[in-house]
Amino acid sequence: MDTINKRIYLCLAHMGGQELQFVKEAFDTNWVVPLGPNVNGFEADLEAFVGENKKVVALSAGTAAVHLALLACGVGAGDEVICQSFTFCASANPITYLGATPVFVDSESETWNMDPQLLEEAINDRIAKTGKKPKAIVPVYLYGMPAKLDEIMAVAAKYDIPVVEDAAEGFGSKFDGRVCGTFGRYGVLSFNGNKMITTSGGGALICQDEAAKTEIMFYATQARESYPYYQHEHIGYNYRLSNICAGIGRGQMLVVDEHIAHHKRLCALYKALLADVKGITLHENPSERYDSNYWLNTILLDSDLAIKGEELAYAEQIQGAVGGAAGVTHQAQTIHTDCEPNRNVEALRMALDRAGVEARPLWKPMHKQPVFADAPAYVNGVSEALFKRGLCLPSGPCVTEDDVRYIVQVIKDSIL
Repeated sequence: MDTINKRIYLCLAHMGGQELQFVKEAFDTNWVVPLGPNVNGFEADLEAFVGENKKVVALSAGTAAVHLALLACGVGAGDEVICQSFTFCASANPITYLGATPVFVDSESETWNMDPQLLEEAINDRIAKTGKKPKAIVPVYLYGMPAKLDEIMAVAAKYDIPVVEDAAEGFGSKFDGRVCGTFGRYGVLSFNGNKMITTSGGGALICQDEAAKTEIMFYATQARESYPYYQHEHIGYNYRLSNICAGIGRGQMLVVDEHIAHHKRLCALYKALLADVKGITLHENPSERYDSNYWLNTILLDSDLAIKGEELAYAEQIQGAVGGAAGVTHQAQTIHTDCEPNRNVEALRMALDRAGVEARPLWKPMHKQPVFADAPAYVNGVSEALFKRGLCLPSGPCVTEDDVRYIVQVIKDSIL
């Protein structure tokens, strides 16, 4: 297979065929603003998908959903919010938008998500040190894997702290047969171009009931009062999803089950093809209670696994963003940081890149990010150890089974 002449991306959006029809209807009816039939229809589709009689608000980004959920939980200046450390920055940044401080909690090794015991330790310590409890808890479903939700929700209930589930990577994942994002007070979804389904860019917030949905929509549409002119008594935000993007989402909802099934098939194939490779471990559901969507399939490399070209790892400074990241990056000032993937992980990433395969390290823990250097953190070493050993492999709907065979062969050929 001549895969080298094409690029195999980590998780690239795939259109199912009906998206154009919904978008065309938006243009034909001139509904191109952040309201209209597609927005209403997309929200209804999402509500049917997540079940539990939940209500959903379609928004411009998953980050906006985190922001509004925290706002609705009463988070403000001087407050603290507990956030999983092992995550993308969008889980933590909105905490700072509200003038609050993130308190990072490390992971447990089975799901890679928030450690429930460390969570309770952090709550008690923050109460002892500040005289008040954190305003919210933000667990994350890393790479689609559900957290230990029964234990996390029990701790949250014990201290009466609302939970905002960051299910941006976990759309369609389930715990004990229940859709992730429906356990807490709010559930965050993302429809970025690399997610399980896409609206090109966008997100949504799962709410407990119609009243909560109405409140979120109020703040998401600039918080207008009911006067015949623009009267504002609260600070609002321009966070609603456009009718055009919602049309893409409606088309994507027609193939969401197919997308999830495809990701799971790729995981099974990676497992089969890597079964005889010593020193590489594929991350899988810890038990039958967990049903990951396997948004990204991830592997861990034993620290003593030798990879060709390790002597070249970190030999040169990276120019620009690794992978398909949009936007711009600042030029790095050094080649190394105080917490980075092992040389064999970077060498394998480079080997895959040369073979036309996009692979990326795991998320660097938030408590090791310079921007959060002063934030309280309760750590056990799990997320740092995983970050040093882990690599994300292509898993999207555009990745074929032949692609997976090619990727695994490149991995095998790279081992000394």
